[in-house]
Amino acid sequence: MANPTKNPVNWFEIYVDDIERAKKFYSEVLQITFQDQATPNGKMSFFPYSDDHNAPNACGCLFQMDLVKAGGNSVMVYFECDDCQVEQDRVEAAGGKVMAPKFSIGEYGFSSVCIDSEGNAFGLHSMK
Repeated sequence: MANPTKNPVNWFEIYVDDIERAKKFYSEVLQITFQDQATPNGKMSFFPYSDDHNAPNACGCLFQMDLVKAGGNSVMVYFECDDCQVEQDRVEAAGGKVMAPKFSIGEYGFSSVCIDSEGNAFGLHSMK
């Protein structure tokens, strides 16, 4: 049985059609660096992560493979931010679109919903 007090999210994949374009987009919006990994099924680029398995955040990657095309999937990933307005303001310049500008989610802070360079929806979340 899973631990009910631990965040169950431990991995995510964002499927992309052009991994270099997607890395550039997320690097510009989130101000991060990716780690590339070749696989037999395609190309992966990992978001920054901690080797500490007790760290509170999830590991994940951008994944370019022939079997899965970008966009239109049912995965929604939210990225933690200090103030999601800052990252939201970088989205269009990086080649994406803002679907739902920063809005309040009450006691849980603020979110915005955007579209990346590959047509995937993603969220930004912050407490301020």
